[in-house]
Amino acid sequence: MIKLKTALTTVALAGSIAAVSTPAMARDTINIVGSSTVYPFATVVAERFGRNTDFPTPKLESTGSGGGLKLFCEGVGTQHPDITNASRRMKISEFENCQANGVKEITEVRIGADGIVMANSSEGEKIDLSLKHVFLALAKDVPNPDGGNELVANPYQNWSEIDSSLPDMEISVMGPPPTSGTRDAFVELAMEGGCKQFEMIAAMEDANEDKFKSVCHSIREDGPFVEAGENDNLIVQRLVQDPETLGIFGYSFLMENRGQIQAATIDGVEPTPESISGDEYPVARSLWFYIKKAHVGVVPGIQEYVAEFTSEGTWGDNGYLVDVGLIPLPREQRMATAKRVKDLEPMTGQEL
Repeated sequence: MIKLKTALTTVALAGSIAAVSTPAMARDTINIVGSSTVYPFATVVAERFGRNTDFPTPKLESTGSGGGLKLFCEGVGTQHPDITNASRRMKISEFENCQANGVKEITEVRIGADGIVMANSSEGEKIDLSLKHVFLALAKDVPNPDGGNELVANPYQNWSEIDSSLPDMEISVMGPPPTSGTRDAFVELAMEGGCKQFEMIAAMEDANEDKFKSVCHSIREDGPFVEAGENDNLIVQRLVQDPETLGIFGYSFLMENRGQIQAATIDGVEPTPESISGDEYPVARSLWFYIKKAHVGVVPGIQEYVAEFTSEGTWGDNGYLVDVGLIPLPREQRMATAKRVKDLEPMTGQEL
């Protein structure tokens, strides 16, 4: 049976991937890359899929959203990934890169919602932050604290220097690198959200949008913020060791490590499934994965894996992914998405 499956796969590859210049070797295992935030959800689905079907357990690699989309868009052929996870939506530039490299038909799947939390050890002091506090703590340049209509290099070293109500401890924050979708979402939702509260900066948005984005999205590089790579588990380990350090990661990691870490409130709102799905929590975002249609029927099990992921028992209100922190989409959206994914409807680029 295995020999027959391999032979059929090889024949299919010869017909559908003949244009690829690098020789493509047949494989029987789904290859998934991408977001560290989606990784725990995809891992649970992959393990169940491997255990409950005749297909091998898919291989997953946490590369970050940007890194995964880059690998996914490099071409068609089994030397390239079949699926990429993302904690932000694909950018139009990434879609165009896919198209240019022959990755023509891509099915987009929005799987649910997630909040981005700032958390510290449960042994440390719980912190109540505003978006404005977050921007002043982590931005590369901030309004001059001595007054005047100018930006200066961020002078703040302690939280209490920003606001006397905050703890008198050094600003120490660990977060994801620029390749991460979590980083993209954090700077857009949290940093830009705090940035806009300064009139002098908000005025830049209409006058010079590029400058506005640069000011709001540039994170300081002088020590208080440390890039921790794509492994969110390492951030959690560091937080447990150092109660005065905060980490930035997806809500699912907060759920996984309850008892060890606690989340800061943002603008007075605790991150909870209700506050995130209800758009009350200020730093919430959607989660996605993307399917390379050219690999369906070539690499065995892709459509079956996707069917498992988009079943009500998996991503529904009482699905098993809820237990590991996924916040489900409304039922109507899930039903519409599942139907579209079953038919492998391709993106047009107009959605982005």
